[in-house]
Amino acid sequence: MKHGLTAGATFVLAALLLACGGESEAVQSGVHAATRKPPAATVTAAPQPGPSSRPSASTAQARPRPAPSPATAAAASAEAPSTLPAPPIHQWPIPFGRARKQQMAAYSLRHYGEDTYVLSDPKVIVEHYTETDTAREAYNTFAPDVPDSEFHELPNTCAHFLVEPSGRIDQLVPLGVRCRHTTGLNWTAIGIENVGRSDAAILDDRAQISASLQLTRWLRCRYSIPLTDVIGHNESLSSPYHHDRVPAFQHQTHSDFSHADMHRYRVRLGRLPCPGGSFNATAQTGTGGT
Repeated sequence: MKHGLTAGATFVLAALLLACGGESEAVQSGVHAATRKPPAATVTAAPQPGPSSRPSASTAQARPRPAPSPATAAAASAEAPSTLPAPPIHQWPIPFGRARKQQMAAYSLRHYGEDTYVLSDPKVIVEHYTETDTAREAYNTFAPDVPDSEFHELPNTCAHFLVEPSGRIDQLVPLGVRCRHTTGLNWTAIGIENVGRSDAAILDDRAQISASLQLTRWLRCRYSIPLTDVIGHNESLSSPYHHDRVPAFQHQTHSDFSHADMHRYRVRLGRLPCPGGSFNATAQTGTGGT
């Protein structure tokens, strides 16, 4: 006669143990081995960093932090400059209703392949001068929605801002709307018209140039635009963002704010850096409009 429990006795003993609320190692490994589900993966909360639980250098290398998504990185880069307050801006909107927006969308489709009037994530700021003596003359040029005098297209030309000799800044068009101010760049550029008849006159007007620089600084800090992408209209063809689907427009530019005068402008603008901006003196590569 062998000493030990028969299979039936083992089953009875196991049942009694279970009734008492416990299992022996023998029962775990014998009776339930065939029916027990594999244990679920154990989730252990990561320890909070602290003086006694800071990960070692080897641990940090073994578990690198994931790279942020493009959207997260863009949000982070725009967050710091947003602390820069806007300069005083006088709202002086030109009429830009539904019909003009539809015309702008049609223009964008012809020239850039984009059926939209929306200006989103601008990459360039273009400086102009108005070739007028007063802001009112410039406003009266932009306000009526008539074919422009140069190309006879709709909508009429415009700019987002005027900077007056007194230093007053006028906003004519919302920043989320495209304006026709620079051929090849209207899809991604903010237009600033400085009231006057020459680069030199504007650069030498203390009140006007100070206001122009403050406005441009605020805009480029808000949209993370590098110094090199603050350009004069005369530099438009050299911009990496320049693109136009219409052959007659592909080499068209104007003489206002030459490269030499924009160099003077950018030197002064560079003395007004964006808080926390890594783009203060860094160029970005343009992709062009599609």
